[in-house]
Amino acid sequence: MTEAAELPQAPEAARTVFGEFFPEAVRYAELLADVGVKRGLIGPREVPRLWERHLLNCAVLSEVVPEGVTVCDVGSGAGLPGIPLALVRPDLKITLLEPLLRRTTFLQEVVELLGLDHVTVVRGRAEEMLGKLPQVHVVTARAVAPLDRLAGWGVPLLRPYGEMLALKGDTAEEELQGARAALSKLGVVDTSVIQVGEGIVDPLSTVVRVEVGESPGGIRFAAKRAKANRVSRSRRRR
Repeated sequence: MTEAAELPQAPEAARTVFGEFFPEAVRYAELLADVGVKRGLIGPREVPRLWERHLLNCAVLSEVVPEGVTVCDVGSGAGLPGIPLALVRPDLKITLLEPLLRRTTFLQEVVELLGLDHVTVVRGRAEEMLGKLPQVHVVTARAVAPLDRLAGWGVPLLRPYGEMLALKGDTAEEELQGARAALSKLGVVDTSVIQVGEGIVDPLSTVVRVEVGESPGGIRFAAKRAKANRVSRSRRRR
């Protein structure tokens, strides 16, 4: 059994970023380092770099999220980036969407413990949520899937003129180029790669922004694909 690594003290930048919610951010980091590791939500090797690589890396996403909007964090996992974003931005209404029960159980515990009244936890897959969840202004995601697949899940959840913000690494530009055909089918009208967190995280956090127009084509496209997938699974069970 791997011995749990010790959570380092929060850097000074965390006090600046989380402000009055810094104590809640510390508690969340402690939960990740303890319960999160024990339940297999994060690896023990991630504990020493929880603040810089995970919490702060996600919190700075707030720099590009408009004020007072609705957000769906797709494949939220252990709550990244949704929980740090919620701590920084109490003006947002955030849904943490995650298919695995052990993860949604953890997320619900965190939301209740930290008093995040503006956060809702929903168990389910993004491609199954069409018509079940209200469309949102912003979809967020981190380390969920390659951009073309991620867009197929996330874009249909957007309202007209909404945007998907995906935290990516060094391959962001390459992923974006490879996903252009898929994005076009989904009704995407503009894309960009931006960096956030200057003076807070090093390296900067890289975000792929995907924007849709007045009538996102992704809704019909994803509905057809979901139906085809259900038929395919049914046939395989036979």
